[in-house]
Amino acid sequence: MQLVILAAGMGSRFGGLKQMEKMDEAGNFLLDYSVYDAKRAGFDSVIFIIKHEFYKEFKESIGKRVEKLIKVDYAFQELDDLPEGFKVPEGREKPWGTAHAIYAARDLIKEDFIIINGDDFYGRETYEVAYNYLKSLPKGSKGKYANVAFLVSNTMTENGAVKRGVAFEKDGYLTKLVESSIEKKNGEIVCTPLDGSESFVVGPNQPVSMNLFAFNVDIIDKLKERFPAWLKENINVPKSEYLIPTVVDELVHEGQASLKLLSTKSVWFGVTYKEDKPAVVAALKALVEKGEYKEGLY
Repeated sequence: MQLVILAAGMGSRFGGLKQMEKMDEAGNFLLDYSVYDAKRAGFDSVIFIIKHEFYKEFKESIGKRVEKLIKVDYAFQELDDLPEGFKVPEGREKPWGTAHAIYAARDLIKEDFIIINGDDFYGRETYEVAYNYLKSLPKGSKGKYANVAFLVSNTMTENGAVKRGVAFEKDGYLTKLVESSIEKKNGEIVCTPLDGSESFVVGPNQPVSMNLFAFNVDIIDKLKERFPAWLKENINVPKSEYLIPTVVDELVHEGQASLKLLSTKSVWFGVTYKEDKPAVVAALKALVEKGEYKEGLY
């Protein structure tokens, strides 16, 4: 099984990879911990989706360490990687979104896989839950997708709002996924949908998506089929993004796929804001001291 890491946006968010903060005394990034956990769970290869301009720096700073542990491939998310007949509109700078990122790796994804964000820490249990789900499926399964959902209270930062997919379910399967900006306000957890609809309040145990999806390989064909239609409607909208949660939500409602919600009690942490670094460093150090990880990882 393959691990696919969405890392094309990391350089822009941190002003270039050189300025991305190392998270332990050995100089490891959160990415290193993600790959380490995935390998322990059973995944045997990783695809990093990055910008081509960061390839050399990425390979030297992260890839050369990870290659000691697992098979590594690289895919490049570029604005001009579009289906035949489409061109990048003048002035477009924003990437095309997470679904386009997976589309960029279409020639490398050959088997069931999971996707994760490159700058999030998900915890060892999360990878085990995802791996065991995919392994339990009959060979050649199609449309049997899953999302490892976190409790919203385990995914917050004290330094501002975070973007999460608020997951609504019935009998353990997704019925609706609302991409939202989530923030604590006056003691409440307030979700503001990114589509501009009205904000709503949720409790601390509300399941949310952290973009960790488990897919059968057939999702690649679905993206190839659907991306041109999306472009026809959205290519000239300056900040439009082709997002995995949106694609999955459409497939579920059309009856072409199901999305099982898998639960984890893992606590997320990440570097959404640079102010998050001290808490992340302390959390990793505590896990090493508990024996969850060996010092230096590699």
